[in-house]
Amino acid sequence: MSSSSYDFLNSAPVIPVIAIDNLEHAVPLAEALVAGGIVNLEITLRTEHGLDAIRLINQQVKGAHVGVGTVCNAREFDAAIDAGAKFVVSPGQSNALFERARSHKTPFLPGAVTATEVMAAKEAGFKILKFFPAGTSGGAAAVKALGGPFADLQFVPTGEITLNNAESYLSLSNVRAVGGTWLTPPDAVIDKRWDTITQIALKASQLGA
Repeated sequence: MSSSSYDFLNSAPVIPVIAIDNLEHAVPLAEALVAGGIVNLEITLRTEHGLDAIRLINQQVKGAHVGVGTVCNAREFDAAIDAGAKFVVSPGQSNALFERARSHKTPFLPGAVTATEVMAAKEAGFKILKFFPAGTSGGAAAVKALGGPFADLQFVPTGEITLNNAESYLSLSNVRAVGGTWLTPPDAVIDKRWDTITQIALKASQLGA
């Protein structure tokens, strides 16, 4: 996988991690985020609507770069690619996922938090990894420490990251972006307060500047 395939990560400092509970929310939610400058959207497979949401956003939301999260096996990887996912994120890793990802040109971010997991992902050919769950795995200090033995790798920390602590990660030289759920508060989504989400996205898009 060419490193240029991951250039989309330069488009915004935050990737919202999104669980779609109501398919009708997918398009206006994505539009609200893109309007706020957050264009890389990780639609998770935590709900039954994930794949359909990816299809709809790809079809209807100009400027959105839609990926998929919570991919835990090769079958889900294939389904996500078929749905049009432009990048794939997993909370962990497996040989089956490594093999499937290498057979595709779609960028893949395997999950890793321990040095052993990082070494396995590196040996499999992946140099940008999801650090998850960040908040309970040592936070920014742990990511910084991994930069010593793995200076050629970069991370996308996710898990318990908020507007208030995101900068502590983004200030690190080995962090490419962060993932977070705070951009899509459930009450705002349920109430269809899309302007509120755009304002949250605007603040997030300025992080790391």
